[in-house]
Amino acid sequence: MSANSSYAAAGVDTAAGDLAVELMKAQVAATHGPQVLGGVGGFAGLFDLSFAKDYARPLLATSTDGVGTKIAIAQALDKHDTIGQDLVGMVVDDIVVVGAKPLFMTDYIACGKVVPERIATIVTGIARACADTGTALVGGETAEHPGLMGADDYDVAGAAVGIVEADRALGAEKVRDGDAVIAISSSGLHSNGFSLVRAILRDAGIGYGDHAAELGTSWGEALLEPTRLYSGQLVELLEGEHGDAVHALSHVTGGGLAANLARVLPKGSYAELDRTTWSPAPVFRVLNELAGTTLESTEGTWNLGVGFFAVVAEQAADAVVAELDRLGLPSWRLGTVAHGTPPGDGWEQGAKGVDGGAVRLVGGYAS
Repeated sequence: MSANSSYAAAGVDTAAGDLAVELMKAQVAATHGPQVLGGVGGFAGLFDLSFAKDYARPLLATSTDGVGTKIAIAQALDKHDTIGQDLVGMVVDDIVVVGAKPLFMTDYIACGKVVPERIATIVTGIARACADTGTALVGGETAEHPGLMGADDYDVAGAAVGIVEADRALGAEKVRDGDAVIAISSSGLHSNGFSLVRAILRDAGIGYGDHAAELGTSWGEALLEPTRLYSGQLVELLEGEHGDAVHALSHVTGGGLAANLARVLPKGSYAELDRTTWSPAPVFRVLNELAGTTLESTEGTWNLGVGFFAVVAEQAADAVVAELDRLGLPSWRLGTVAHGTPPGDGWEQGAKGVDGGAVRLVGGYAS
């Protein structure tokens, strides 16, 4: 018995892995510009950084993440063409938070059995989203784990690298008293809080294929709405006329609204966010109704319609909102940063190890 046939007998099909690479090859190559060397299939991706010599002090930014239990819904529906965009949103959109322009990304897929068409569909989604954000997909790995994962089970993760000039990096140190907080709309749940989503539907006896009248589609289709991508437009904003007015950005992922904004505010500052300025999308309302909970109670789990925050100079706030709208990112003014001791109770102070500012939400959501 050959080494390959012995491996196949143990449950690993290297030929299927090779076929998956062939099926995705063109889509991955389409993300490559002249900086990518070596093409698809090498042991490591090569990216030409010689342009960085034009930077006075180039800083590399890096991020890694996955999609979480949203994958369970894709597996249940056997629909895998949107998970790749979710992964890019979770990974690449963290890069732009520090003001960096994304350069390249790698992905990793672990599965119980390589089904070439399924793997190619996932990676095609990753490649398409990379192209949309100006990111090269320079490498990846698909690992077959028979006996550890079920034949139809998989998980995805990725890592990305970006670059920013040191004096252009964004963060809490640039935030000033009186800065405006701008909300940028999400496309829905994105990729956070799906353990809660799945529990709500399970307890209500709802299947992913069931029709959700309030949402106008099946539950599964509504929940698989892909994560909105922000990097391309935000890089354009930062490189444009109003880029200097942007002092901090925050990606609303795990931890929800207040905690993620608090991470990018300086210690000794605070911001109240006015709920009356927006109405969370129907998917958030229906899930809370099913669970018998309030929108307010899920602010620490879901984005409730805000995918990003931008903290900008007050005098440029209206212009930044107009520019974001022009770039296809609906946005609105949400609050103001102040320095001093926050009044009253109910403040979220820092998050995820960051000793940052304080944030709370006030008022009632618009109907």
